[in-house]
Amino acid sequence: MDINANIKYIEVEDFSVSKEKFELYLDETYQLLKTEPVPELDKLGSYYESPEYISHTDSKKTFFDKVYQIVKSKAIQNKFKILEDVHPTKGLLLDIGCGTAEFLVEGNNRGWTTLGLEPNQNARQLGIDKGITMIDSLDNISDHSVDAITMWHVLEHVVNLDEQIKSLQRILKKGGTLLIAVPNYNSYDAKYYGKHWAAFDVPRHLWHFSQSSIPLLFNPYHFELVETYPMLFDSFYVSLLSEQYKTGKKNWFKAFSIGLKSNIEARNNLEYSSLIYYLRKE
Repeated sequence: MDINANIKYIEVEDFSVSKEKFELYLDETYQLLKTEPVPELDKLGSYYESPEYISHTDSKKTFFDKVYQIVKSKAIQNKFKILEDVHPTKGLLLDIGCGTAEFLVEGNNRGWTTLGLEPNQNARQLGIDKGITMIDSLDNISDHSVDAITMWHVLEHVVNLDEQIKSLQRILKKGGTLLIAVPNYNSYDAKYYGKHWAAFDVPRHLWHFSQSSIPLLFNPYHFELVETYPMLFDSFYVSLLSEQYKTGKKNWFKAFSIGLKSNIEARNNLEYSSLIYYLRKE
């Protein structure tokens, strides 16, 4: 995989932690954006050290936290509806970047055998406390042993896409299911908010995908894109954060109106704020 991101697309800021500025560059071949500069590996973890990074906590302290957790619970049900529609036979389910592992807890309740991979130590411990089996590396998984792999808003954080996709190909069974959810920089809310779009989330998000990116990246590794699904809640959540970054206030009504318009616009072109891609290993 030869990614050549050399066309400047936009300059953005890390609004949530460092306040540093980063530039996004377009690779025309894969139609994806790359964050530059990429932080050094030993420093990358520091950009996640914020109480605002809610996916690494089970916080219900604020009204926003409580809304997030309610929406997350509903989203988990929607994710399993998709997973079990496309992969009705339960087997070994691996969730990469599993956060605090609520998705895998639900998987256990539904009869899946589950594994979680989560680099953040605090989130990982919360998952272990819930009885989830955690692994430190995909290298510990046998070839062609996993029935289904999920990556919910994780691929954008991966440092080396080529190595990651090769690992997914190695551990997934033939005919196995891969579900990947990522933000879409071609959505209406992304274009409306521009440099304030919260889903750019630099430098935690090293990559930014379009609808074209996923098949272009995965097809050479014998993955077939079968179906694409919208994540309807994401446009509202992202718009709420984007309003805060843009104006200093959450502006619930304005954020709701932009999120709703984004979903309405996407009914025609499928350019939703975030998308789930169902890929099958050939």
